[in-house]
Amino acid sequence: MKIFADYHTHTKYSHGKGTIRENVESARRKGLKEIAICDHGPSHMGFGVKIDKFKRMREEIDKLNEEYKDIKILLGVESNIVSYNGEIGVDDKIIDMLDILLVGFHFGAKPKTIKDVYNLHIMNYIGKFIPSVAEKARYMNTMAVIKAINNYDIDIITHPGAKVDIDTRELAKAAAKRGTALEINASHGYLNIEYIKIAMKENVKFAINSDAHTPDDVGNVEKGIEMAIKAGLKADQIINVSDEEERG
Repeated sequence: MKIFADYHTHTKYSHGKGTIRENVESARRKGLKEIAICDHGPSHMGFGVKIDKFKRMREEIDKLNEEYKDIKILLGVESNIVSYNGEIGVDDKIIDMLDILLVGFHFGAKPKTIKDVYNLHIMNYIGKFIPSVAEKARYMNTMAVIKAINNYDIDIITHPGAKVDIDTRELAKAAAKRGTALEINASHGYLNIEYIKIAMKENVKFAINSDAHTPDDVGNVEKGIEMAIKAGLKADQIINVSDEEERG
């Protein structure tokens, strides 16, 4: 297996180390045909990208797409789930500027209401010590992601299971119905092999991404590919992978 696209990379616009151009040039050196710049949205406390910066990123990516004809550069966002009702931390003004929408759980996100602080943050913390609370938190986490999938046209759910516990089977069912891919994150190691085996039974698609925070890490997905192979995934189940043997 070999990826032809990395749909999850970060830049200096949030908490990455490189510029958009540096990520793109790294992707080109590694033979990628597509790259998505997916910095954190405004709801991410401390380093979320504000709407005026998204406008600047859109302009920069449009110019780079004119300059480089051998790679497709996408503007995206890794948005946060900010409410139990499945609301995310970007509005329609930002979504309208995007080519790709990624959504995931982050504890750096600012919840929409005080109730959401409890549902999405405090319950997960208490659950570390009380099994009954952990079970309820798992249900709440899963429902929040499923509601987000049903509320928005989400392309990829990032590192499901890495930040909070989820019901992988139920998430995969909902994602498959909506055409949303589940990410195998080469940085976080999620979905892990066990989760992949559960999810793949629901005919959901997957994406293997680097979650790169430096230009050098763009396209570095070896751990993700290794997990996919061990789980028994085929190339046609992964949206950004080609089968080298078939191509040969």
